[in-house]
Order: sequence, then C-alpha cells, then structure tokens
Amino acid sequence: MLTRRRSLRSGVSRPEVNMGPLVDMVFLLLIFFVVTTSFVKESGVDVQRSVAATAETKERGTILIGVTATGEVWFDRQKIDVRSVRSLVERALAEDPDAGVVVVADKKSETGQVVRVMDQCRLAGAASVSLAARRPEGE
Repeated sequence: MLTRRRSLRSGVSRPEVNMGPLVDMVFLLLIFFVVTTSFVKESGVDVQRSVAATAETKERGTILIGVTATGEVWFDRQKIDVRSVRSLVERALAEDPDAGVVVVADKKSETGQVVRVMDQCRLAGAASVSLAARRPEGE
C-alpha cells in the first residue's frame, strides 16, 4: 500500500484516455444519421406551377416527374421520353410501393403531354397520381 502511494505521488503512472471507443461511437452516429435521413428527389427541371386554392402538401414519399412548357419530360434530373415513364415509375414503385406520383407540370405545358405522362404512371401501377400546384400568395 505504501509503494502505491509513492508511485501515485511521484507521477510514474499517468491516467490515459482511450480514444478508440469515442471514434467508434462517432462513426456509429454518422452511420445512423446517414441511414435515417430521407433524401429528396427532384424532377430536375424548374417549372412555373399553376395556382390552385385547394392545393395540399403531400407528406408521403413521392415520385416526381417534370413536364416543361415545351413538352419535355424529366425524371430524376434526366430528360426522358414519355414511353420510358412507365418503366421508370415501375422501378421506383418497386423500391417504395406506397409512394405516390406527382407530375410537376409547367402552367404553359400542353395538356395532352401531361395526360400522357399521367396515363403512363397509372399503367405502371401507381395508386396515387397527382398534379403539382402552388397555393395563392395570400394563403
């Protein structure tokens, strides 16, 4: 007992902080936050949406498809053909079967093109196909 007191007083044995468990915990927290983060997918094109007083916010995960004023169709930041909408939506629904499809169409886009895109989404098996709109400025 006497030798232990002397060794503590003389400073021969210093306490050390082991950083290994701390680094492991930081990596575990990083992995947790990366896995639980929901990433927002965008259609990849900026459009001027129409105004609707009854516009609602969707809380569930959605598949976004953009239609420009010139009739171009965009999915996941890539310009696509209308005929490929069905296969892309089927693939996205395989990953998340409860996801709905939102068609983000420009207010000057051709109605026929928007209807074709929505039809392809329904043929792909999407239970919910919506058209994006924005609320009026005063609400």
